[in-house]
Amino acid sequence: MTRTQFVLAVLAMGVVVVGSNVLVQYPINQWLTWGAISYPVAFLVADLLNRRFGPQAARKVAYIGFMLALVVSMWVATPRIALASGLAFLCAQLADIQVFHRLREQRWWRAPLLGGVVGATLDTFVFFSLAFAGTGINWVALLVGDLIVKLVVNAFMLAPFRALMWNLARPAQIR
Repeated sequence: MTRTQFVLAVLAMGVVVVGSNVLVQYPINQWLTWGAISYPVAFLVADLLNRRFGPQAARKVAYIGFMLALVVSMWVATPRIALASGLAFLCAQLADIQVFHRLREQRWWRAPLLGGVVGATLDTFVFFSLAFAGTGINWVALLVGDLIVKLVVNAFMLAPFRALMWNLARPAQIR
């Protein structure tokens, strides 16, 4: 991975996470926030990196993206949202990367779909329980609604993954 590719990947991950941290503070209704729609793009970024450069590079971007997003999120979101998001993001990304890596040799859609399902589920449970428990917000309803939407958006992310897989995410040539 070149330095430019790494910087672009970290920036993409940071934009998705920080944007989602802002958007999660704006409910669409009683069971859904805008963050549920934007967050699954983070799994697309990680999966493309994993496909192209392997799990070690994807983890490195996740760690740096986590630190960048945490620092920026402290300014654009509440500290509780930022910390809950950071922990949920890191757990979810590492789980997604691991599942993707284990399934990478199977049919093209299994690794991103199942990695995204595991990651989105873990992210949603960790985030909502830490960010909203004890606040008076009906966070269980938000958790259920967000998870359903994240899973649907994750399935829709298969189309861009497939389109980009053979161009941007073609495995690097080993020399």
